[in-house]
Amino acid sequence: MSNLSTTSDEILTSARALIMTGGYNGFSYADIAAVVGIRKASIHHHFPSKTDLVRTLVVRYREDAEAGIAGLERQVRNPLALLQAYAGHWAQCIEDASRPFCVCALLASELPALPPEVAAEVKAFFRFASTWLTSVMERGLKDGRLKLSSEPRVEAEAFMASVHGAMLSARAYGTPEVFATILRPTLERLSPTAAR
Repeated sequence: MSNLSTTSDEILTSARALIMTGGYNGFSYADIAAVVGIRKASIHHHFPSKTDLVRTLVVRYREDAEAGIAGLERQVRNPLALLQAYAGHWAQCIEDASRPFCVCALLASELPALPPEVAAEVKAFFRFASTWLTSVMERGLKDGRLKLSSEPRVEAEAFMASVHGAMLSARAYGTPEVFATILRPTLERLSPTAAR
């Protein structure tokens, strides 16, 4: 790996951490320079503006999510197990604080104040997640492995909202276990073996 890409990656990692703690407007290039140990001018060399930096961060975040979902799809076929694995991924991230919150969910809460280029990428992330979850719900309905009470698209949106809401609650309470506690009834409701 070249030094150029290493510095760029360090800048992106720093920006992500700063967004997690203070949001889009809660950091500056001076903050990143202090964390990474470079001059602000060097950051501008990699990312001419904060908009460029955060847009790139969100694009890479979505690409990582797409790759992660593709890998999950190769390993897991059962739609209920896919949803459990997806929720389990976030439970583990919250538990070990490696990714305690979805950066796109945080940025979505700031959507009206974000630059249009960043807002467009945040929306693209949610469209990707919604499309994938809808496909899982459709497959589960078709093969009887999920019990839906609404159409697949609505169930997908509700599941995504539950995951992000559970993240927010776990963060608010400072208790990782809250995440699983909130999601458990949703996953049980979707199970075809749930009590009727």
